[in-house]
This record gives sequence, structure tokens and C-alpha cells, in this order.
Amino acid sequence: MKLSICLLSLAALSQTLSLAALAQSPATPDSPTGSRPAPVVFTTAEDHRNMLEQLGITKLRRGPSGDPNSPNAANYDESKANPYPELPELLKLEGGDAVTTSEQWWKQRRPEIVEAFEREILGRVPAHVPDVKWEIVETRERAYGDVMSVEQHLVGTVDNSRCPEIEVRIDMSLTLPKEAARPAPVLMMFGRVPFGPQPPWLKGRRPNGPTSESRLLAAGWGFAKLNPGSVQDDSGGFRSFGRNPDPNQPKRGMGLTRGIIGLCNLGQPRRPEDWGSLRAWAWGASRGLDHLLTRKEVDGQRVGIEGVSRYGKAALVTMAFDQRFAMVLIGSSGEGGASLYRRNFGEAVETLASSGEYHWMAGNFLKYAAEESSFGSKTPADMPVDSHQLIALCAPRLTFISYGIPEKGDALWLDQHGSFMAAIAAQPAYRLLGAGDLGRSDDYLKERMPPVNEGLLNNELAWRQHDGGHTDAPNIEHFIRWAEQMFAKRH
Repeated sequence: MKLSICLLSLAALSQTLSLAALAQSPATPDSPTGSRPAPVVFTTAEDHRNMLEQLGITKLRRGPSGDPNSPNAANYDESKANPYPELPELLKLEGGDAVTTSEQWWKQRRPEIVEAFEREILGRVPAHVPDVKWEIVETRERAYGDVMSVEQHLVGTVDNSRCPEIEVRIDMSLTLPKEAARPAPVLMMFGRVPFGPQPPWLKGRRPNGPTSESRLLAAGWGFAKLNPGSVQDDSGGFRSFGRNPDPNQPKRGMGLTRGIIGLCNLGQPRRPEDWGSLRAWAWGASRGLDHLLTRKEVDGQRVGIEGVSRYGKAALVTMAFDQRFAMVLIGSSGEGGASLYRRNFGEAVETLASSGEYHWMAGNFLKYAAEESSFGSKTPADMPVDSHQLIALCAPRLTFISYGIPEKGDALWLDQHGSFMAAIAAQPAYRLLGAGDLGRSDDYLKERMPPVNEGLLNNELAWRQHDGGHTDAPNIEHFIRWAEQMFAKRH
């Protein structure tokens, strides 16, 4: 593969500065503009290696393979799925005292859990992220099914005055029923914004029945679409697109030294506690919510967040860290989302720490896949938190966990049962804060998922596995009806 001019420049620079040197002294946001180094361009392999060197890791454990014929094939035997059955305590302070009141939760336990996730798992959002200025760039009317809507294309421009080489423009749309009689609940959805040219993979495709969007509008709801790639690219470093990329074309996908993470770091490599893409996408959703809360057509008390797969992970992270979101639909999120890190079933911590996915997480997360390092080795059992606590950070707000079935494409790799276990283990936080749980015991090792298409939808914490594939669309009707029932119960 031919190297771009930027990569050639980096190669020349590397004759005098090793990656280790870069790791030891990345630029800080306080660097004077006149003296700061130019933004770095790393390949994903270089960025991944840079973080490993910062952490003192010389070897990561190999992650499981999705190929059942591989000698390192993923485990799908439930009898071997819980090598670390003990989960971190949810309602016990780090000093050992039990948490028995909501005041203890809000003032002591919740901040402890947030700190652990920020430091070790997802990374910290910088204290002074540049401001975002929103503008409406296009308005149109559009029919979704039988409902006419007013649809707007919005762009949030991030102030890049401290690093003009890096531009971040958040791409979002807002679609509301045209004839709405009152402010509408809105579900913000991670995904493609319905403006601009239609991507080739969508051309000629027509929905088979009502879409999630048409169902929302028919129920009197609106929806917002947020393009996560406009906030932060889904890669660790530079990558070419296509089998034979044109070397003369501008390069895309510059990874962690670009996007909002790169802008905050002035184009320099991350440090181990810096945020990863999941937190960055969640930050973008929060900035979108900032705008929605200024709109009189939007019911600001009933704005939710939704995503599927990696964006299901991001939806959970968004809900956990931004308490202004009233509800969440977490679709097929798997490892790094609702599924327990301590499980050995399908995707694993080692997968998330590999060069293909590490950019979603904080650099420190890689420690828990270390086989050889300056600090020895660590496993998921060494993590101070697990996903049941991330779900608990959503309490007492409305939390709906959704999956499909492997036979239709929602692969076992996602570990549906591992997410159900986490939801079971999160129940005590919902009850403590006056909300309802799944209606099951708290024994996450013994409780089993209900049959497919049989939801647990009576309370603020909800679960439903539909009979479709890698999507949450078959659950959207159930989500809308459940959310409206929960809001009615509260009022």
C-alpha cells in the first residue's frame, strides 16, 4: 500500500523521534499554539503500539476467533462461560460500607463507579472541550408511511481555533410530526443522517413493512439522527478505503489524532486515561441534546437515545453519563455494552483490546488483556467494575435492553445471556432509587432469559429478545408502548 505524503513525513520524523518518545510526551491542551507540534498521522497499528508502549505492555492475549474451525475459536459452552463468577459489588462503597439509601448512591457510590469507568474502561472527557455552534442548514417536508413530517438537517461546528488543522462538524437531523399538537418525545438514534446522497448500499432497497422511524412518527414521537463518524472516526488511526485506494485522494479515517478526541489533544496521541470513541460518540449525543432542549417543539423531559451493535454500546454509555436523557433503547450491544466483561462467551475483553476495537475504549482498558508487561498480567477479574454497574448508572431512568436471535443474524458472539445477567445484577440499584426491576431474583448465575418475544416490560428496567436479526426494529413498537406506560405511571 502506498503511503500518503503525511505518512512519509511521519516516517522521516520517526528517524529522530521514536514512538516511545511520543508516548512519553504527548502535547497537552495547554501547549501554546505557536509552539505546538503539527498533528500526528498514525496508522492504526502505530497508534495501538504507541498506547501499548505507554502502558508498558509487550504482549496482549490473543482474542477469540469467530471462526468455529479456528484453534482459538470463541467459546459457546455455557458451562465454561463464567470463569470469574464474582462481580464487583454494586451497593457497597469502596471502603466496604453498605449502600442503603438513595443519598448514599448519588453522593458516594455513583461517583465511585463513574470514576472507575472513566479511569479504567471508557476514558475521561477533557475538562474544557471546545464549544459547539448549531445551525439549521436545510428544512423540508417528508412523508414517513402515512405521516407527514418536518425534517431538518443540522450541523454543529466545533470551535477549532486552538488547532485549525482539525475540523469537527457534527452531522444531525431532527424529524418531527408536521401536525403535532404538543411538544413531541424524541428518540435520538445513532446512524446515517437522511440528507445528502444516498449511499450505494441503500440504493434500490425498500423497507419491508413499517420502519422504526415511521412507527415513531405514527405514535406522535419525533426522532433525531446523529452521525457518530462526524464526531469521531471508527478507527484508531489512518486507514485507506477500498481495495485500491487512489493515493491522490484526500485521506479519511484519521482515527484518534483527529475528530473531537484529536482536536482536544491538538492532534497528538492519547494518554491512557483519555476518552475513546464510545465516550466521544456519547459526547456528540449530549451536544445534540443541548440543541434539542432549546426547541419548543421537543418535549425535553422525554428525549431518549438509541443505537445498535457498537452504537448500542454508545447508547448505553450516553445514558449512563448524561442524566438528562430520559430513556434508552440498547440494541444488540454485546461486549463493551451490556454484556459482562467477565464472561467467556463469544466476544471478549481481548477482542476489545485488539487493534480493531481498542479505539472504542480508554487506553487503560488494554491492561486487562495484558499477557506480558511491566506490571505482569491482568485479566477481566482485575477490573474494578463491570457492565451491570454501567447499566445501574442509568437508574432510575427507563432502560430497555434489546436483542435478536442468532438464527436470524444476531450472533451468539454478542452473548445475549451475558447482557441478561448484567441486567439482573443491576436490579438492586433500580429498586434502591424507587424504580422497578425485571421482576426476577438477583441471582444472575441462575436466572435465565425469558422465551423469545416474551418481554419483561412492567418496570423501568426492561428486557426483550425479538425473533429478528441484528437490529432493534422489531422491538420499537414495544419500546414506544412501554415508555409511554412508564411515563404515565410516573405522572
